[in-house]
Amino acid sequence: MGDSLIRLPAHVLLANAAALWADWSRSLQAEAASVSAEAGSELQVNAAELVEFDSSVLSLLLGAARLCTEHGLRLRVLGAPDALRDLARLYGIDELLWPAAELQPR
Repeated sequence: MGDSLIRLPAHVLLANAAALWADWSRSLQAEAASVSAEAGSELQVNAAELVEFDSSVLSLLLGAARLCTEHGLRLRVLGAPDALRDLARLYGIDELLWPAAELQPR
């Protein structure tokens, strides 16, 4: 299938979030267009390398989810550290990033 996998960097902090989004959004646009052209259904983001982050990472992920929706795709975040899932839960957006079936009860 034409699904795609891209990676979040190890460090996503407010200080570098704007520059990261500027670069990452271009990559996401290209990947989303490629996945759509190949009849894929989702764009996958690997968050396993993420070690240092703040709430700005949620903004990046929500932006990626919005971009996927614009292309008729689903965003799937893989390998998310527990702290990222906890942060998303704290902000009330965990179900936007991980469907209920993927969320594990705490």
